[in-house]
Amino acid sequence: MNSIIVGLQWGDEGKGKVVDLLSPSFCYVVRFQGGNNAGHTLVLGDQTIALHLVPSGILREGVQCIIGNGVVLDPQVLVEELEKLQSIGVNTSSLRVSSIAHIILPLHRTRDSSQEEKLGQKKIGTTKRGIGPTYEDKIGRRGMRVCDFINTELRQEKLRKFASNSAQHNYEELEAWAAPLAEKLADCSTDTPALLHEAILENKPILFEGAQGTFLDIDHGSYPYVTSSNTVAGSACAGAGVGPTHIKNVIGIAKAYLTRVGSGPFATELFDQVGERIQRVGGEFGATTGRPRRCGWLDLPQLKRSCMLNGVTHLCLTKIDVLSGLSEISLCIAHEEAGPKYKTFPGWEEDITQIRNFEELPKTCQEYVLFVESFIATPITMVSVGPDRNANIFRGSFF
Repeated sequence: MNSIIVGLQWGDEGKGKVVDLLSPSFCYVVRFQGGNNAGHTLVLGDQTIALHLVPSGILREGVQCIIGNGVVLDPQVLVEELEKLQSIGVNTSSLRVSSIAHIILPLHRTRDSSQEEKLGQKKIGTTKRGIGPTYEDKIGRRGMRVCDFINTELRQEKLRKFASNSAQHNYEELEAWAAPLAEKLADCSTDTPALLHEAILENKPILFEGAQGTFLDIDHGSYPYVTSSNTVAGSACAGAGVGPTHIKNVIGIAKAYLTRVGSGPFATELFDQVGERIQRVGGEFGATTGRPRRCGWLDLPQLKRSCMLNGVTHLCLTKIDVLSGLSEISLCIAHEEAGPKYKTFPGWEEDITQIRNFEELPKTCQEYVLFVESFIATPITMVSVGPDRNANIFRGSFF
């Protein structure tokens, strides 16, 4: 029953809502890559909660949340996020952080901003949160891990080395920033692969939660306009410290349309009033940066490739309610030399946010979903019809 949840587009597909929805079926929820450049927006009653590092399962009592070794961690952001959750009554005591996850330092954020500015019009569109430079230091074998950070002697030794190579940051400043955060981080640092292996031996189900989306993957994405880690399902094993034989399902999340933040190719992007309407109705603004998202029609060849790359067993189609009220809705079915080839469907006017049975959806909406399912040859197990955590239609079981 151990399962991976991944985004199948360029991120922002609604993974947080699905993790929140499914987490009661699991004992553990694990973040396995990325950093606080990712954002999950959850709706809990009348409150909207944006999470950047803490797994979405934190909102469910009895679920053990883990930040895995594949994540790069800004301790300041983590502490602030935990304090915010605690202030609204969320119990965060179950969170555990891998002792070998790498730490984002202030100088990584500075380096990130500087690198983007130097690129000028060719900038990647990073969130400037220091993610890429931290992964660079990790691969360069000069990074600061959590276990180093919470050890005063090791931390100070490494900070002196970092400061000696930085024109913007000195040792005293870095240590003053780090010391109180290290003290708080020490309480939740642990050997998370050992913890997860123990759970596997006890048959306690685990949900692995990805960040960003497939086409931001450093290998398989629209390079160079990608993130700094592997976002596909296969990276869950390395980023959490579990073997691939322990994974049963891969649940892919895709919007009923397509969005992208930052630079890079986007074949089906809309530059007209329809695109503006989707952006406005869908609230398409980044949970991490607030940047407006570029919007366009769903690209089925891209989605089919994403299902292939991730080995998707079940698909969740989200935010289809955003398309309500459009007179026509298009799907990209091929990429030709002249540009995308579309199949156009008549739209629907009805408010579908209160519908909970697939057969009660407008016929044109049903046809849209069924065509997507047929094209990608992957079962659409859930259709999200609104932002509320219960606004979902189930067409089968995930497990």
